[in-house]
Amino acid sequence: MGLRFDSRWEAERWGQLKSMERAGVVDQLDRQIKYELNVNGQKICNYIADFTYLLVDENGESKFIVEDAKGVLTPEFKLKKKLMLAIHNIDILLTFKKK
Repeated sequence: MGLRFDSRWEAERWGQLKSMERAGVVDQLDRQIKYELNVNGQKICNYIADFTYLLVDENGESKFIVEDAKGVLTPEFKLKKKLMLAIHNIDILLTFKKK
């Protein structure tokens, strides 16, 4: 059984990231990683990242990336993006399909 994706763009981006992983630009590529969003000990909701990975630069330094392949920015997603930054200090990288 193959992988399931929420959109064609997400599936396409996964293919791009897998190619980048083979080229050594991306390491520890994963998908559908769940983050709990809790405020003052109260669970508000979960955010499920499309992809997480280490982006490796030409000096061999790596940066942890949480990425979402987006078609539309919903109000719910905008709120979760702000919560991810406030709670986990993670600024989600948004990628959009080029027209």
